[in-house]
Amino acid sequence: MSKILIVEDDDNNVFMMRTRLNRMGHAVAVAVNGEECVAQVGTVRPDLILMDLSLPVMDGWEAMRQLKAAPETAAIPIIVLSAHAMPGVRERVLEIGADDFETKPVRMAELTGKIEKALARQDLAVMH
Repeated sequence: MSKILIVEDDDNNVFMMRTRLNRMGHAVAVAVNGEECVAQVGTVRPDLILMDLSLPVMDGWEAMRQLKAAPETAAIPIIVLSAHAMPGVRERVLEIGADDFETKPVRMAELTGKIEKALARQDLAVMH
């Protein structure tokens, strides 16, 4: 069972993703802003983070920068979830260190495929 940290401030999105991920056998934790995410990562120790970009207090951009800059959290895969579908956003988040990008509204079949791929890559990295 993998631990997934959902960083999302919309209750409906959290409910939908948590329900689906729990059914798939994943343990789920939630942070409602980037500051909570950065603070929780040390205790939750997620195998993967689903990160919204537009968040209160600290946005997903800054939270991702901080996580990727810290040696103890840099290897945690991050999949960005965002309604920002403008040209260049995907490239910018990948440049910061995100592993993948999914536009909102989230298509769960596509997102679960991306989650499984990221977790499989993580498992391979740990084995080597």
